[in-house]
Amino acid sequence: MSQLPLKSPLASPVSEGTNSRVESLDNLSMDSFWLEVENIKQSTEAEQEECSLTDVKTQEEGEAEAEWLQDAGLSDLLGDRASENDNIVLLSTLTKTQAAAVQRRLDTYSRSRRRKNKHPVRDVRDIFGVVSSEESAAEKKESSPDQLWHSLRTSNVQRTETQDYSCPLRNPGKEEVFNMDVAYSEQAAVLLKGSFLSESGKLKDGNALTKFKIPKGRLGVTRIGDLSAQDMKKIPTLALIELTALCDILGFELKRNKAAKLKTTEKRLFGVPLHTLLENDQKLLPNTKVPLLLQALLSCLEKRGLETEGILRVSGSQTRIKSLEQKLERDFYSGLFRWDEVHQNDVSGLLKRFIRELPAPLLTAEYLPAFAAVQNIPDLKQRLQALNLLILILPEPNRNTLKALLEFLSKVVARENNNKMNLWNVSTVMAPNLFMHKGLPNKIPEGKEKQLAEGAADVVRMMIHYQDLLWTVSSFLVAQVRKLNESNSKRYQFCDKRIKNLLRKIHADKDKVEKNQAEPSKIVKVHASLLLKDSLEVHLNNATRVADVLRQFQKNLCQNGWNIVNTVNLLKCNNSMECTNLLLYEVGGNIGEHCLDPDTYLLDLYHINPHAEWIIKQNPSYPRVF
Repeated sequence: MSQLPLKSPLASPVSEGTNSRVESLDNLSMDSFWLEVENIKQSTEAEQEECSLTDVKTQEEGEAEAEWLQDAGLSDLLGDRASENDNIVLLSTLTKTQAAAVQRRLDTYSRSRRRKNKHPVRDVRDIFGVVSSEESAAEKKESSPDQLWHSLRTSNVQRTETQDYSCPLRNPGKEEVFNMDVAYSEQAAVLLKGSFLSESGKLKDGNALTKFKIPKGRLGVTRIGDLSAQDMKKIPTLALIELTALCDILGFELKRNKAAKLKTTEKRLFGVPLHTLLENDQKLLPNTKVPLLLQALLSCLEKRGLETEGILRVSGSQTRIKSLEQKLERDFYSGLFRWDEVHQNDVSGLLKRFIRELPAPLLTAEYLPAFAAVQNIPDLKQRLQALNLLILILPEPNRNTLKALLEFLSKVVARENNNKMNLWNVSTVMAPNLFMHKGLPNKIPEGKEKQLAEGAADVVRMMIHYQDLLWTVSSFLVAQVRKLNESNSKRYQFCDKRIKNLLRKIHADKDKVEKNQAEPSKIVKVHASLLLKDSLEVHLNNATRVADVLRQFQKNLCQNGWNIVNTVNLLKCNNSMECTNLLLYEVGGNIGEHCLDPDTYLLDLYHINPHAEWIIKQNPSYPRVF
């Protein structure tokens, strides 16, 4: 039924070095977890015979690797002959650790094919280049998948035996750097090579959580939503390859369920797939990204429930909740449903029921095991790196819905003094609703119930507390998207000489950038065709940022009396423009469309993408927070 078990009667007490008062609070919080599990069980007992997902079948050897290669955008590598396709373009953007992850899965798939007496797939050396016989022998010895997995797992076991994972917090009061410029797997490989890995225990005190800061490079920070839909479609593929490479380096297996077919339902709201809900909602309200029902539930709770003591934890009446669900199915879209007549605890019950009743888990059936397994990574920063990649892999409807939920949960935590729901309380109550699903099998090892339950709550805790960090697109992924777009336009020729040096050219663009940076300044034009008939001529130097250009645009607009085309939400009543109403976009060249961070240095951006246009646009309905 679930990714989490029922409470073990022999569950041991928390074994962390905390005082008795904190232990009692932790036990009370975990009691809330098991109470929530019991409520879920009772509310679904009558529906157990119905399963929303087809049974998840165990995959045979090679099937998981084949599915992984397909999801990673490398399905043509499964063919028996080489062909010119996007696989060569994608491979050209990979780092060494990412390429090694692809190679391991292709090796495993090749062995399974040979065992089944099928035609062999292409040798991996045909893809990653021909090497000398001496190099090939060394590579066989060093890169054998079995030996590599053994060494990774052995090193991980050795670290477990020699390191104390229950050590104190890593600088709880200090702000740490969260590097997004270098691939996470490459960072992990460096740490592993140096036999250094900083551990951090799982914490339940939200005030003691480590603070992380993403350093803004010269190109600024890219958030989810800043990239065009065209470019965002490339991100999940790259994130999956990077996540697999990271897990390989850490010695953890990336568990994925096989995608399951959903059963249809006659309902209109509860138990309806997210994409279907959004399709229906968009007929009423175009550009809707979060289901209207969920928006209504969250809005009602924000207005009347944030101050309620025990909100989310205190369960409403199951009978009333079931009746309210039926009324919503009948009256929601007609606007006849009266939210002001519903008790707050019943609304929170409806919210949790909506999440649980989705035909597939909000975290998806495929990646729910991976989300649950994040707790097994000992280092907090690497747990967050894995979560960041998992968030990027999620389908857009799931990711947007999850973000809306997490933003609401943050507001609940912010009112802790009134509602008595701190970060750990909220996490333990919501974890069963996110990780339990009646369509998934329960394969929990006996005796691991408490550990896995606390781990699931810890994952929810991290998603709530670090959501701003998790909804960031790493700079190295944006750089890979740029390379993909550039390579797609060039279309690499499939010849041995090019392929031999394919991976060696991954970092070749850095030298080009260094040469271009010799140019101290540049004059460019910034367009604002939707707002003005005129364009803005900007003199760029090493200190020119996006925020400077927007201020210059504002100043010229007010002083020069430019011909304004569209003034909606642009001018204030005193005829002065609010600069934060405007955003600067990078369009074309090696990117589709990119909303720029205000701290982006434009001369550096010009050197990386000299063929792009820069366009000033109005802020969308949900303004970007600088």
